[in-house]
Amino acid sequence: MNAPTTALPTVVIGAGPIGLAAASHLVERGLEPLVLEAGDGAGSAVREWSHVRLFSTWGEVVDPAAEKLLAPTGWVRPDGATYPTGGDWAELYLQPLADVLGDKVRFGARVTGVSRLGRDRVVDADREQQPFTVHILNSDGTEQRITARAVIDASGTWSTPSPIGGDGLAALGERTASDRISYRVPDLKDAAVRARYAGKRTAVIGSGASAFTALAYLADLAKDAPGTHAVWVLRRGIGGSTFGGGEADQLPARGALGLAAKAAVDDGYADAVTGFRTAAVEKTEEQLVLEAEDGRRLDPVDEVIVLTGFRPELSFLAELRLGLDERLQAPTELAPLIDPNVHSCGTVYPHGVNELSHPEKDVYLVGMKSYGRAPTFLAMTGYEQVRSIAATIAGDREAAERVELTLPETGVCGGAGLFDEPDATLSGAGGGGCCATPTTLQIGVGLDDVHLPRFAALAVDPDLVL
Repeated sequence: MNAPTTALPTVVIGAGPIGLAAASHLVERGLEPLVLEAGDGAGSAVREWSHVRLFSTWGEVVDPAAEKLLAPTGWVRPDGATYPTGGDWAELYLQPLADVLGDKVRFGARVTGVSRLGRDRVVDADREQQPFTVHILNSDGTEQRITARAVIDASGTWSTPSPIGGDGLAALGERTASDRISYRVPDLKDAAVRARYAGKRTAVIGSGASAFTALAYLADLAKDAPGTHAVWVLRRGIGGSTFGGGEADQLPARGALGLAAKAAVDDGYADAVTGFRTAAVEKTEEQLVLEAEDGRRLDPVDEVIVLTGFRPELSFLAELRLGLDERLQAPTELAPLIDPNVHSCGTVYPHGVNELSHPEKDVYLVGMKSYGRAPTFLAMTGYEQVRSIAATIAGDREAAERVELTLPETGVCGGAGLFDEPDATLSGAGGGGCCATPTTLQIGVGLDDVHLPRFAALAVDPDLVL
């Protein structure tokens, strides 16, 4: 890069766990980050699932470089053996970190496009010598364009949940019935939300940690609100690994979550319907009827909770030359390592800049977004990603290619926990130890669900993070 370009900031898109970690590593390297966050505070997406407890402990969801930045302020990491909720994570860690970064983080700034200065994706001439241009829509309606030496997209996948349809598209009638369909784990401690599901039949679609969480929540509600019942709709069958790793899981809260979902079925609070790929949603005056591709129709339900995973939003990167796998929409070199048909989170080795690079030099997708539609992301994985990338931007190739992370090897990957007690223990566990083919949470976002914790549970569909 020429001198004027190297003097520019590295733009980080998203002030969530991985975006703020990226900024922390850049600062540690003496580089200038500029974090652009569409929301009005740090961890805006995390705050939307603030009621969900991560299945990763505090010791696993704080980035080392971020902790170094926070230490001079007197910040002390909460007990490393306890499990934060999304709200805890945002308020006790992410917001203080954003405060320390100060004017390096800009809120209310939505990125609408990224390109090379004076070059659309077709033009080759002097392309790599040009800085990036980042177009922004501010919360006050004004537009802005800034230039950057590199771009790290940590915007996640939370804003783009997958639809009901078994073919990956919206089911017929899904939009018409949208007032009775939710794509998030419900917060049943909220009186209005509780009233929505109390005494009702609710279909829960998905097979990852988010679906487990919803089933467990609804089972608890059923104990206090007669008539509450869940219909668990799975696209596949039920096998030995359906409910995760149980006591064999190196993340105990994650294993306990699967056991809670199993208990919901065993205790009669939920019925499981397998091999059901939804094709249509029929709305009656009072209820919804789900119809499968094979013509089967379920008994009417009052509400539907869709937890079938998330997808990366790529439209604002359309003028960049990205190398993405045609199936997972993850970086080409990374995709074979995270393919949920082959790998669990324990068999994905830590990775960095080599697996995250694109034909367009100096642009990186990180965190949940780097996994595209795969569900096995862990927060610690994202922290290792941005450590490697920051080293690369600083010119320290040796550090960029060094591995500084060891991951758990057992248990289903993905999603959020729901336990009120941070030291929740397991009992009666059964089943094997690896990810099957989850839904979106593995991230942790399940294959069909969204992964949360460990990315922390980032996200999380709560098939979201971490």
